Amino acid sequence: MSLPLPGSFLAELTSEERDDLDTRGRIRDFTRGETLFIEGEATDWVAVLLRGRVKAFSYRDHGGEALLAVREPGSLLGEVAAIDGFPRSASVAAMEPVRVRALTAEEFRAFLQAHGRVSLIIMRMLCQRWRDADRKRVEFGMFDATGRVAQRLVELAERFGVPYDDRSVRITLDITQDELAGWVGASREAVSKALRTLRDHGWVETGRRRMIVHDLQALRRHAR
Repeated sequence: MSLPLPGSFLAELTSEERDDLDTRGRIRDFTRGETLFIEGEATDWVAVLLRGRVKAFSYRDHGGEALLAVREPGSLLGEVAAIDGFPRSASVAAMEPVRVRALTAEEFRAFLQAHGRVSLIIMRMLCQRWRDADRKRVEFGMFDATGRVAQRLVELAERFGVPYDDRSVRITLDITQDELAGWVGASREAVSKALRTLRDHGWVETGRRRMIVHDLQALRRHAR
């Protein structure tokens, strides 16, 4: 099992709360590309991500996916539908082999009733997601495609980067250009052009299943 990241749902729980959670639900495994939740469906089970990474996305009216977020081990998934009873607001799929603890809505609500403090943790998480969504909406109006790509590469480097050499960072998340395009709200062609511009500056290097940031500070400056 991957360690939950600091600040994630699991990391915020006390040892007593985690022990109780471990007695509820069941373990489920998903392969890369397999869907956990489908936008618009009426299911209301909840997943606690134990291993692997998933993407939350919505389908565009004109085709393709709009990537909304990438979630890592320790994340809570699908809690909104379990709380409000409405259909799923987004789809969630595995970006790599994934393991989750799956709880029915009844099991999840029973856990919250037994540990009232956890409800405050969830409220804070939802507020952070709404703030992040608001920030990205502002970005769409302020920056062109190259600027938005630079912003997402900074985020990817900070969240999923590992040292490549003395000055460079390799992004470990396997994200396609189509997914990146959906994340920045641009066409694949616009993202390809933006990446070419960033490569020409020497700030990034891209290849098949490889993305290396050579000048993170330059990307940050361009993303402001």
